[in-house]
Amino acid sequence: MNLTLYVWRQANASSEGRFVQYTARNVAPDMSFLEMMDMVNEELIQRGETPIAFDHDCREGICGSCSMMINGAAHGPQRGTATCQLFMRHFKDGDVIYVEPWRARAFPVIKDLVVDRSALDRIIAAGGYITAPTGRAQDANNILVPKTAADDAMDAAACIGCGACVAACPNGSASLFTGAKIAHLGLLPQGQPERYRRVLSMVAQMDAEEFGGCSWHGECQAACPKEISIDVISRMNRDYLKASWFAREEREESGAG
Repeated sequence: MNLTLYVWRQANASSEGRFVQYTARNVAPDMSFLEMMDMVNEELIQRGETPIAFDHDCREGICGSCSMMINGAAHGPQRGTATCQLFMRHFKDGDVIYVEPWRARAFPVIKDLVVDRSALDRIIAAGGYITAPTGRAQDANNILVPKTAADDAMDAAACIGCGACVAACPNGSASLFTGAKIAHLGLLPQGQPERYRRVLSMVAQMDAEEFGGCSWHGECQAACPKEISIDVISRMNRDYLKASWFAREEREESGAG
């Protein structure tokens, strides 16, 4: 099949960008979207033109690099799918497809479809870890974890940090990402000692990165390629309120002493 593409081209964050029209010819239905983009780039290189810059790595739907808005939808029209796992059989011959980068203040454009998502890494660095020394591997039965907690923690840990939730949110909020990273540690016994310090640090960093606030639209949940529930945002907000209360009590006690 043949497709008409309108791809966002932008040299860097400080330059103006625009949509440029390309034609993708003889696209096989079993190609992935990235393979189709590769084919377009091969033609551009053969003509001596600059290829389209886009992020990719594993191409197995687990690294989160393949961040593209496709016809206004993060990762494209297929629910629960990263761009690299979106196959061209979901499009029809003659379709017009608009491809653009994530649109968020916290994700400045590096070039074309590539954006700087290091703000998400800084949120993780602020507290998305456990510092308690664990020594050698313990017997699995030493620390019992309820199955519901283990299941919920695994669901939250499925987040690949692609940023689709930010791109889909009308406010550019990273609450789903941050909530998932907080929840998958906070649900487990090993994460309890730093649970409240973690949520205060990570939410503070999220705000410092100028992500928008969550107003509960739910687009993040719909766009997430791992279909993470917005329940993690509720848990984050609940833990944040508790942590703020405990921190205030500690300050008052310290001042009284």
